[in-house]
Amino acid sequence: MKFINKLTLLIAVPLLCACTAQTQNEQPIVEEISYPEKAKDMVIYEVNIRQYTPEGTINAFASHLPRLQELGVDILWIMPIQPIGKEKRKGGLGSYYSIQNYTAVNVDYGSLEDFKSLVEEAHKGDMIVILDWVANHTAFDHPWTEIEGYHNTDSLGNVTWPEGTDWTDVADLNYDNMEMQNEMIEALRYWVREADIDGYRCDVAGFVPMEFWNRAKDSLDVDKDLFMLAEWDEPKMHEDAFHMTYGWGLHHYMNGVAKGEKNADSLVAFVKQDLERYPADAIRMNFTTNHDENSWNGTVFERFGDGHMAYAVLAFTIQGMPLIYSGQEAGLDKRLAFFEKDTIDWSDVKFQDFYSKLIGIKRDNPALHNGEFGGIPMFLETGNPMVIAYTRQKEDNSVTTIINLSDEAQEISLPESISFVDFFSSETVTSSMDELPPFQYYVGSKQGE
Repeated sequence: MKFINKLTLLIAVPLLCACTAQTQNEQPIVEEISYPEKAKDMVIYEVNIRQYTPEGTINAFASHLPRLQELGVDILWIMPIQPIGKEKRKGGLGSYYSIQNYTAVNVDYGSLEDFKSLVEEAHKGDMIVILDWVANHTAFDHPWTEIEGYHNTDSLGNVTWPEGTDWTDVADLNYDNMEMQNEMIEALRYWVREADIDGYRCDVAGFVPMEFWNRAKDSLDVDKDLFMLAEWDEPKMHEDAFHMTYGWGLHHYMNGVAKGEKNADSLVAFVKQDLERYPADAIRMNFTTNHDENSWNGTVFERFGDGHMAYAVLAFTIQGMPLIYSGQEAGLDKRLAFFEKDTIDWSDVKFQDFYSKLIGIKRDNPALHNGEFGGIPMFLETGNPMVIAYTRQKEDNSVTTIINLSDEAQEISLPESISFVDFFSSETVTSSMDELPPFQYYVGSKQGE
């Protein structure tokens, strides 16, 4: 008995010492950063697979990944890649948003393996991939249209398109049906599990009940920490399910100023109101174009003229995450056909350096980070309703932006405290400056910051 105790002691003591040494050498457990903080300095890029290359395939787009990595974008938002419905189809190829099968890849674009490879390569380049998701409606030849109760119907029992729209090529889903909701959630989980995607851009998210989005997000959280973008512009979207919403209001104000229907003062008033309406942790997505704007309302050149870069500077430096649309860095100067093949011209990527510079400025300056992780814009008096000026500060980093939003030279009167080095020209901007050329912009910080 004594022998056993001594042996036990001889074994236990070294073990105790080893455990003690291990405990002393262990590093403190650091909790992994999750969204929205993970996206604090990110920039999003919308990918239109059909129009991106002559081939219009996933693999052909993948050849652009090194250039996009060099551009500096972080999030690749991939427009829908699923098969497109044929029944009631519009045009020759149909709408990207008429989904025939939620868990398949359009054969015109490639295969599931092609998409998985794209996601893997994007991850290697430190980019994340979010997939466009159409939860409000399906194609009329989606298998769910054969299941009673999955879609809304008229008095005769015919499946209907979404009420109040001209979307006659899509069938409106019935969210009173919990079985359909559960099937939709499983379809969402499929792409996370099968392709390792990093989130979703949710089409017309406000047409779908928030209760569904909250349920879906809870289910998806089991698989992965995902980034969620709602195509909607209401604070309620941020209650649980979504990290980012569309900045439609700012976009419309920018268009209004460019048309001469509004001025910088009204834009400032809107931004202040928007900041009050939304919670501090809400990220707002700012843009001068996207697939809808380009196809239906005109190119950036049609809407902003020679000021498209000035308005892009505004979208990048005001509070929120900026979006770049496919071809924007190549000076896309045509409205891409929505229902047909219409390839982007990549022969001259003339604005690649401009957008790369903007992305670098945003990333290198915490004051310009997204949502609550950046500084709140403090607007400055310029003495001119067509010139906008603001300073954003986060801890010891301060960035000032001044933009002439008009196509005419504008006289200005800046506060005496203004003095900074412009990131673009490296020239010093001071309060002594009394005029801005048409669409001139300056973004910079004080020397030493």
